[in-house]
Amino acid sequence: MYISLSDRPAAKTAPDAPPARPAGRRHVAPTVVALGVVSMLTDISSESVAAVLPLYLTSVMGLSLLAYGVVDGIFQGASALVRIGAGWASDRTDRPKWVAFAGYLLSALTRGWLIVAQGLGAVAALVTIDRIGKGIRTAPRDAMIAASSAPDDLARAFGVHRALDTIGAAVGPLLAFAILLLIPDGYATVFVMSLGFAVIGVTILGLVVPDRRPRREHAAPGSRPAPLRWRHLAQPRLRVLLVVMGVLSLLTIGDGFLYLSLQDRSGFAAHWFPLLFVGTNAAYIALAVPFGRLADRWGRTRVLILGHLGLLGAYTLALIPVEGIGPTLGCLVLLGAFYAATDGVLAAVAGSLVDASVRASAIAAAQTIVAVCRMIASAAFGALWFTVGRTESLLILAVLLALSVPVCLVVVTRLTREAPGGADGSAAA
Repeated sequence: MYISLSDRPAAKTAPDAPPARPAGRRHVAPTVVALGVVSMLTDISSESVAAVLPLYLTSVMGLSLLAYGVVDGIFQGASALVRIGAGWASDRTDRPKWVAFAGYLLSALTRGWLIVAQGLGAVAALVTIDRIGKGIRTAPRDAMIAASSAPDDLARAFGVHRALDTIGAAVGPLLAFAILLLIPDGYATVFVMSLGFAVIGVTILGLVVPDRRPRREHAAPGSRPAPLRWRHLAQPRLRVLLVVMGVLSLLTIGDGFLYLSLQDRSGFAAHWFPLLFVGTNAAYIALAVPFGRLADRWGRTRVLILGHLGLLGAYTLALIPVEGIGPTLGCLVLLGAFYAATDGVLAAVAGSLVDASVRASAIAAAQTIVAVCRMIASAAFGALWFTVGRTESLLILAVLLALSVPVCLVVVTRLTREAPGGADGSAAA
């Protein structure tokens, strides 16, 4: 028996799935574009709030930085608690659209309540509900992307979706910045704008995006869909992917720490700080589709692992004692490249390693492992920075990541070579 991290689908292609097209004539499915627009609008909504929340909580509501730390921790981790359950519900009901719709709607409902929320408890509850909504929608949405895309173009489809999504992540903070520039105390205006974008996104999802039924589509004509079997999820190759991504995610700190390190080294003015997020998102937007194409042609697991070299490069540029805009911009570009090579590609890999009946659950499992391990990494790095200092902490992290990437690549490559034909999700492999 062979074990492989092959990115080829584990089940036959649905009769009405988009066929693989000759090179040069490939198109992204309209469903993928529609889901990308929904995500873009939702990210404009959520990121405009995230950009002003620190100032709103500390300056307007008068909460302490410790209280903000509680809210930020919830913001980073609450979605991980429900991802697997949402993936299971999507697979079990064979209705990924409506599970995702529930998640988008739940997040949208929190926007208006932020206007009247008072106190840490109310804000923390709303942030928790918003992040739970994000956890509910992510895996079912990604399962719809996989079901709507040709197998050979899967990473490219995720790249297009993530590019649209990240446009929203860049536009949201810019709109919030513009509102506060025109209306110095215009936090309520930001929240109202956020609510409007969220409602438009939910409406497009409900009215425009088709109701894909992956299990029914993969059933033989005239037969009932295959029952949901958890043994389809317990694939050795999926377990290997989860372990490898867990190790690498334990060495991936939150962007904020990296930006604080850049500011600590270069000493630039605080009002420039939000633009660091915009710079990373701009690099992500530019590179998401090219990296998706590269992954489909060269091998998704290879791009997924080697993409962490971008993170290593960002750590290195944040470490070197050279001030100026060059190293800072280089750090942002490399960080954006890291996300472009890993975010959508991870969903493409996880979704293609298992039977279509448990695709959403597999994607949710991979995303949960990554989210939880990155939470642990950020908490540990914060303690390490406090104990030994910025430079020493980053150096330790960079060394461990430099050692881990080749080991993880060897594990993936060895398992891939054991597969019949050495398939790795690319035509060349």
